[in-house]
Amino acid sequence: MSAIAATKAQSSQQAKSLYRQLLRQGEQFAAYNFREYAKRRARDSFREHRDVQDSREIQELMQKGLKELQVMKRQTVISQFYQMDKLVVEGGKAGKETGSSGSIVRQKDTGLD
Repeated sequence: MSAIAATKAQSSQQAKSLYRQLLRQGEQFAAYNFREYAKRRARDSFREHRDVQDSREIQELMQKGLKELQVMKRQTVISQFYQMDKLVVEGGKAGKETGSSGSIVRQKDTGLD
């Protein structure tokens, strides 16, 4: 295996690792919309630059991705401070917990009376 092929294989492995880290970090956002945006942005960015062959440009993109990962890590920690109730699209049980049994009481929106 030549040195060029080894370098390409290594950068490919690093790119895959960065991609997985970005997706995992995106899952850590407390808000549904931020989670979905972070995952979509990572996927779209990697798809857009899939065919890049220049090693210098690849390294620049990797550095940009690492900076984005650092920003996402900071933002996910901050988002944990402002957690809200889950949205309907997120699934799971919703409502307010009451009683010692932890049962869910659903509140019905009655609208304007």
